[in-house]
Amino acid sequence: MENHVHKPVLVPVWDWFVRVFHWCTVLGFASAWLTGTYGANEIHILLGYGITLLLLARLVWGLIGTPYARFSALRISPAEVMRYIRSLRSGSPLHYLGHNPLGGLMVCALLLMLFALSVSGLVILGAIEFEGPLLAFTQMLDDNQAYAVRELHEVLAWLALLLVALHVAGAISASIQHHENLVLAMITGRKRLQPVQDSTTTAPERSKQ
Repeated sequence: MENHVHKPVLVPVWDWFVRVFHWCTVLGFASAWLTGTYGANEIHILLGYGITLLLLARLVWGLIGTPYARFSALRISPAEVMRYIRSLRSGSPLHYLGHNPLGGLMVCALLLMLFALSVSGLVILGAIEFEGPLLAFTQMLDDNQAYAVRELHEVLAWLALLLVALHVAGAISASIQHHENLVLAMITGRKRLQPVQDSTTTAPERSKQ
């Protein structure tokens, strides 16, 4: 009898912009964390500007980009999230070409946290360093309010670090459960198609390509 080896079918999912944004944000956040921790303020400020620009570009791309890059592709309704959680508990997790519902929620949480960090950083820049694009707005803040924002910025940085740790743990867990390397997928832009499950869980996504 002949042995038929079925090679996995890889399909393009993450476009070049999403991949560049992802890894630049990883590098930028790590560098901003280190420079903020060790007092390299000038570099920290430059990195903050860079992350802010990346986020603004991602916001635009989330509206007009390729199908899986759009925010509308995130399947994060309560019903979809619960459906996915039930599939995890059953031991047969539903497969998604794009982000699964929990991954989509994490994407939203990370982006919102980074936006909060960027805005609070710009407020600090204006209120304490007397420079930056929010300088006119921050003149309305007194010293106590300005330093309260700085404390908030530090708390947000710790919360962002916690989210990053959860994101990494989630990516590792999903890679094991779905038998695919999600880190590699964010490098190559391609993910494995699972015909049986994808026919029911990702058909709307595939139709957009």
